[in-house]
Amino acid sequence: MTTPGTGRASGPDDAARERLLAVRHDAVARLGALRAEVAGIVEASRDSNADDEHDPDGATIAFERAQVDALARDAAARVEEVDAALARLDAGSYGVCEACGQPIAAGRLEARPTARTCVGCAASR
Repeated sequence: MTTPGTGRASGPDDAARERLLAVRHDAVARLGALRAEVAGIVEASRDSNADDEHDPDGATIAFERAQVDALARDAAARVEEVDAALARLDAGSYGVCEACGQPIAAGRLEARPTARTCVGCAASR
């Protein structure tokens, strides 16, 4: 089988790249939505007189902002994980455990495409 538009044979690296790019696309979309949500919370609270210490609604707004901000940081970290996995793929070290040097099982990479370690090494951490 050939990769469309390239004329070269497709293989496990192409499937891994497609999977990683799909995960990255989802994470970038989620990050954008969360950043927009944070901006919306900030904008909505800008016009309010809520005093976070004394107004019960102020505490809710602060909590909501902190929660969405944490989710945005998680999404940004996910993008970084995928970018690191793509760099390993380009370097030829994708799918090799960083701890023991053995291959990472295909099932683990399917379930967790950004995995850096095999199941055995991950369990021993």
